This record gives sequence, C-alpha cells and structure tokens, in this order.
Amino acid sequence: MFAWLLAAALPGVLTALWLSGRPGTATTQKDIDAAVERSLQTLTLPSQATRAYEVIRPSVVRVRGLPAQAAAGAATDDAAAAGAGPQGRGAGPQGRDAAPPREGPGARPPERAGRGKDPHRGRPSDDETVGTGVVILDTGVILTNLHVVEQAARVVVVFADGTESEAAIVGMRPEHDLAVLQAKTLPDDLVAATLRSTGDLMVGDLVVAVGFPFGIGPSASSGVVSGLKREYQSAEGRRVLTNLIQFDAAANPGNSGGPLVTAEGEVVGIVTGILSPGPMRAFVGIGFAVPIENAASAVGTPPF
Repeated sequence: MFAWLLAAALPGVLTALWLSGRPGTATTQKDIDAAVERSLQTLTLPSQATRAYEVIRPSVVRVRGLPAQAAAGAATDDAAAAGAGPQGRGAGPQGRDAAPPREGPGARPPERAGRGKDPHRGRPSDDETVGTGVVILDTGVILTNLHVVEQAARVVVVFADGTESEAAIVGMRPEHDLAVLQAKTLPDDLVAATLRSTGDLMVGDLVVAVGFPFGIGPSASSGVVSGLKREYQSAEGRRVLTNLIQFDAAANPGNSGGPLVTAEGEVVGIVTGILSPGPMRAFVGIGFAVPIENAASAVGTPPF
C-alpha cells in the first residue's frame, strides 16, 4: 500500500524539491506535506481488487482436462511424428470412479511443450473440462480441484505468459476436492503465489476470485467473506466438504481450482464450488473455497 501512495505522491514531492532549489525560495516540510496531499487528491489510485489481481495474475493457470479420445489422438500423432508405432500413451475409457493418470514406469517421456492457444480467448470444447489452477511452488507445482482433472486422460495447463505444458497428477486429497499437478515445461520466470493463513480471516473481509468461468478469462470478481467453517455437498452428492470459506465474489463453472485472494493478492483459499438451487449451475451469490491450510497440506509441505 505504501508503494502505491509513494508513486502517486512523487510528482508533487519532486515539484516541491525543485522549487526549494530556486534562488530565494525556501521549502518547508509543511510545503512538502501539502504537495503530497494535493497529489493524492488529484490522482485516482487503482482499486484494491485491481491491485490484488495484478499480484496474483502471474501465478494463475488455465487447466484443461482432455478426454480419452482426445488423448489417444494426441498420443498417436506424437508417436507417428517420432517414427514410432501407433501405440502411445494409454487412453482407454475411464469410469467415473477411475483413478486419475499418474506418472510412473512405462509412461511416455515428457514432450516439449510450446505455446498453445491464447489463454485469454476461446471457450472449451464440449468434450473437455476447463478449470483453474494456481502455482504454489516455482518448480511448477500447481493446486487445482480434483473434480477438474479426475476423469481426464491427459491434463494440460496454460501459464499466464501463454506457455502450454502437459501436467501430471502427483497428489490427491479427495476429502478436500484437491489435486496437485506438476507441470513438465515451465516459463522462464514462473511466479509462485504467496499464501496467507486464514487464522485472522474475518467475515466482511475483501476477497477476489480469479479464474476461467466457462473458459473465459482470466477473469476477476470481487466480494467479501460471507462466512467461515461452512459445509458443502457437491451437486453430484459424492462428497461433503467441511471447514470451507463462504464468499460472494462471482464464481461459475471454470472457476474451480482458482485462487481466492485477499486485497494484498495473497491466497487464502481454493475455489471449489457454488450453491446453485437450479439446474443451470449459475452463480446466485454463494461460493465456497477450501482454506489454504488444507490445500497446502495436500502438497505435503507447510503452507507458510
């Protein structure tokens, strides 16, 4: 906050100092204070939500879960291009409760990822799932929702600079609807998000949700913490999640797995669901996020 105020007041301060150097001119501390106040009154500062978005944006990724058919086609194309046989990465049909893909012996070697489609444009196709993730370690460790990737035969992430990479699921916490991804190819200057304890989080605190609702984004919406220690049962009724943060910043399908951040851009939760009484699953003002303490524990490291 101080940095923003200093930048805003700098022109007035420089003017006061310049005048003080003129012959016969003496500038007092009172003159400088007045110049600073005038600068702050005439300059519009970015909103808290804008500053929060600018801080978290480099750490937000688009997550795409590709179905078995799409993954099989990609594997076949890659194998053919390399002069190998048609047998690529396994892509058989997966049931709803099938285990998500993992890296292990016999897996196809990491492919070199390039720059894919602009993550700021385009909507997902009907046969893929799109969600959001947040980088929590600059080694390419990403948090997202388990329900975004659990049925995918292949997971692809798109970083803020447009770098596209395959990702492996390296950890799961079904009780918190969380999955940990490891990207195979990283941008040169990957920025990990700053995590903040929810211990002092209070009802009424400003929060911002950033993600790809319906595949559109990155999009930001702001609101407040509406409640703490809430329970939520998914529309499919498969899991009951507890100890959740309730918030009223707009969230829709595609926001899943994205960060819920404070006014300082620090992550306090991972968006996991919305309460929607109708069949359209549209936002009606009640969203839920998993506290970052639970999310970070899925990685197996202390969050702070």
